[in-house]
Amino acid sequence: MSQGQWYPPEWPDRIRALAAGELTAVTPRRAATVMLLRDPGGPGAGGTGGAPGGPVVHMLRRRTSMAFAGGAYAYPGGGVDPRDDDRLIGWAGPPLEHWAARLGVATVTEAQAVVCAAVRETFEEAGVLLAGPTAGTVVGDTTGDDWEADREALVARELSFAEFLDRRGLVLRSDLLGAWARWITPEFEPRRYDTWFFVAALPEGQRTRDVSTEADRTVWIAPADAARRYDRGELLMMPPTVTTLRALAPYRTAAEALGAADGQDLTPVLAQARLEGGELVLSWPGHDEFTKHVPAAGPAGGGA
Repeated sequence: MSQGQWYPPEWPDRIRALAAGELTAVTPRRAATVMLLRDPGGPGAGGTGGAPGGPVVHMLRRRTSMAFAGGAYAYPGGGVDPRDDDRLIGWAGPPLEHWAARLGVATVTEAQAVVCAAVRETFEEAGVLLAGPTAGTVVGDTTGDDWEADREALVARELSFAEFLDRRGLVLRSDLLGAWARWITPEFEPRRYDTWFFVAALPEGQRTRDVSTEADRTVWIAPADAARRYDRGELLMMPPTVTTLRALAPYRTAAEALGAADGQDLTPVLAQARLEGGELVLSWPGHDEFTKHVPAAGPAGGGA
C-alpha cells in the first residue's frame, strides 16, 4: 500500500461492527468535486513540478481539524445544497437530459443538482466561476468586493446558487465541465458521500484564490508530481484523489483532458471489506493499490 493513503485508525473497529450487524450504514450524501486544470504559462498562480507542456491541477489541503479527511489533499468540492435542484436555472451546454444519462441519475433535477454543486463549490472554495452572461462567454475577474460578498453569502447558505445566477444575469456553463469519475464513501464511514469528479479548465481572466475555510493550503501541481509525492508519503490523499491524478497525468493540455472526459468510466467505486484468513481485507474494486490488510482481532490499527 502506498504510504500517503488516508486511513483513519477507527476504521478497523467500524468494519468489524458493520460485519457484526452492529453498525447501520448511513445514506451517502450527493456531492461533487472539480479537478481544475490550467496549462503552464496560463492564467492563475504558478505551478509546481509540471512537465513541459503538461497541465497543473489546483489542490487544497483540508485542515487537520476537519472531521472528514483532515490533512488530506483534495480538489475543491462539497455536498449538494438542497436548493441546487429546487428550480431550473440559466443553463448552457449539453441539456440536462444528457447530463442525467452521463451521471447515471434518474431525473434532470438530480443532474442539475450535481452539476450546480460542482460549479458552486468551485466558486465557494477557489473563487473560480464557470458561468457567463451568454452561452458563449464566461465571466472574467471575480476578485472584487461584490463578488466576494456573494461568495460568502453562498458559503453561509444565505443565498442560493439559482438566486446568485439570476441576480447577476448569468448562465451556468455546463460545457466547461467534463464528468470524470464517481466514488462512494465506504459503508462503515459515519460521513458518506456519493461524489462525482469533474474536470474543467481555468477560464481566461480568472485566478484561484485561497478562500476555503476548510483548507489551510492550496497549490497548483502537476498530477504526476502529486502522485509521486503521495507514493513517497509526502502528501496525504484518499484513494479517489490519487486515482484521478494518475488518470490525468498523460494529458498534455487542459483542453485535451477535458476532451477525454466523455470516455471515462462513471461506474461507482465503493470500498468492500471482507474477512479472509484471519484478516480484515479492505479493498476498492479495480484499484488494488489501496488494498489494506488489518488483523481481524486485537487493537485497531491505522495511520496513513
